[in-house]
Amino acid sequence: MTADSSTARRFERALASLRGLSLGDALGSQFFVPVNYPLLKRRELPPAPWQWTDDTEMACSVLAVLAEHGRIDQDALARSFAEHHDFDRGYGPAVNRMLRLIREGGDWRELAAALFNGQGSWGNGAAMRIAPLGAWYADDPEQATHQAEISAYVTHQHREAVVGAMAVAAAAAIAADPAGPPTPTGLLDGVIALVPRSAVGAGLRRARDMLDYSDAGTVAAVLGCGRRTSAHDTVPFALWSAARALGDFEQGFWVTAQVGGDVDTTCAIFGGVVAAGKAGAPPAAWLERTEELPDWIPDRTT
Repeated sequence: MTADSSTARRFERALASLRGLSLGDALGSQFFVPVNYPLLKRRELPPAPWQWTDDTEMACSVLAVLAEHGRIDQDALARSFAEHHDFDRGYGPAVNRMLRLIREGGDWRELAAALFNGQGSWGNGAAMRIAPLGAWYADDPEQATHQAEISAYVTHQHREAVVGAMAVAAAAAIAADPAGPPTPTGLLDGVIALVPRSAVGAGLRRARDMLDYSDAGTVAAVLGCGRRTSAHDTVPFALWSAARALGDFEQGFWVTAQVGGDVDTTCAIFGGVVAAGKAGAPPAAWLERTEELPDWIPDRTT
């Protein structure tokens, strides 16, 4: 085992990614408040503290399960999601109901499979929470995609939602490469090579072809920015933004947020991927304004 693949080092990387995810989520969510709309246009910070949403709450469960088991244990992850479910964090109605039923003894396998007339959810929820897992597996991106696939099925069983989670985990693993950050093209090419053919994959190929576009609004018009809250409407743009800002969290955040859409989720994905790498650390002053992570996540691995 190398130093970079030790459990302690994996946890350190995953926690850094989680902090970036929670910052992106919490700050991004402030721009759903109408009084803050002008601040976003001027790239000015809203009043603190910034509270995070379900994106961060679920990501905390991902890290807690990894810290305890060293991998994704689906039953443990479902229990953690259900036990820590806070209705006021902005969960969608289908997930709210599902997590309540799991707490009451329901089987997550049956509940997740039954969503949306048996098609499963293709929402962006499995992708929004998974970047810390990718950082955990920075030395093994293929394993990151495998574990992300396993994690997605606990709540999202539609192919697109699963591939969305795989793509974000792969991006975070590649961004956190101990050898150093990839180029923007290298990041997206690496992700594309690791995910199966899908609408998400097609969006990622378009994102790669648009890396030289400077107008994020044009890119979002083509790729989507989460307005439909689907994985294929969210992940390609978030990873386009992350690929272009691996060493500049602040600039990348504003680019991601200013196009609108599902801002807390696109910024959570962006933040988790970029903060997974050493060069992408968020501004310390921004972290200080972000709500603390919950006290039930571990400080380190057990």
